[in-house]
Amino acid sequence: MTSKTAQLNELIEIARDGQRFYEHAHDAVEDVRLQALFRDMSRAKTEVIQALTGKVVDDHEVPATGGTFAGTLRKLYADTLATLSSDGEAAYVAQLEAAEERILHAFEDALASAEPDVRALLVAEMPKVRAGHERMRELKQSLQ
Repeated sequence: MTSKTAQLNELIEIARDGQRFYEHAHDAVEDVRLQALFRDMSRAKTEVIQALTGKVVDDHEVPATGGTFAGTLRKLYADTLATLSSDGEAAYVAQLEAAEERILHAFEDALASAEPDVRALLVAEMPKVRAGHERMRELKQSLQ
């Protein structure tokens, strides 16, 4: 596996963590507005994953199919906070915002060292990543 593929696969795994977390949160909350938002955010992550996966496949490499241990721990932590909190939905929003922060930083770090063809892909996907981060940051602030 090339370093370019390793970099893309790491981003795929981190984005997949976010996508799966949104699906999980969608099923865990009762607020239909949050469910709709989480469904939209999951779809946005799926689009990013598909774009990154397409690049890995185009390079005749094998794309990542899983997530990360850190992503699994974040979901478990959110479940625990939601159970113990008087406002479980806010606990999910806070943890999803932290997941968005992780995704954004991973993309920014990758951009700093990416090869030109990967850089072009990341630049194209960055507006979706930034928009997701911004939506969750604003939602978290509005719930505080």
